[in-house]
Amino acid sequence: MEAATGSGEEIPGHVSTEAGTPAAHRDTIVVLDFGSQYSRLIARRVREASVYCEILPHNAPWERITSLHPKGFILSGGPASVYDEGAPRCPDEVFACGLPVLGICYGMQLMAHQLGGKVAPTSLREYGPADLDILDQNGIFEAVSDRTRVWMSHGDRIDALPEGFRPLAETANSFCAAFSNDRGAIGLQFHPEVVHTSEGSSMLASFVH
Repeated sequence: MEAATGSGEEIPGHVSTEAGTPAAHRDTIVVLDFGSQYSRLIARRVREASVYCEILPHNAPWERITSLHPKGFILSGGPASVYDEGAPRCPDEVFACGLPVLGICYGMQLMAHQLGGKVAPTSLREYGPADLDILDQNGIFEAVSDRTRVWMSHGDRIDALPEGFRPLAETANSFCAAFSNDRGAIGLQFHPEVVHTSEGSSMLASFVH
């Protein structure tokens, strides 16, 4: 679940990002939008890392997604809980195709849920700044401090990891604020795209590169 950060960044409605060179001829990250107010901000951060990016709705046909020749996916946050009736799901092909996937907030919870982990409501909703302690500084956290400030906005938490996943970071309220597996799937419980996550741009750049 998400709420406004008060960052002052304008985040208008959905559009594809960048024009020019066809996606087939460059590295392309596809952002699948699950109703997040920050989807365009995610795309902006990817562009700032000099990588082409397109935003598509989460229920876009797989043929439309693959027509962009993606090199990886980012699953946005969103206002839903994975247990809501009619909650948006991620195409199963995203997890089966073997490409890197980054799930942010709801995207992380959805990844855990669809891959056999357990997501549950938390008695203490996390909204606002939190100190993130890095457990594994390889991969997405390779250019990040041992402890860094991040922005949380969620009412559910990861209770059990999917098979093959390991925690990468924790907060005082979450044993698993980030996780990954050996196939390039990564989940972040916080929002790396907002300015309140102090080293979020470095995290996203590490993922897209």
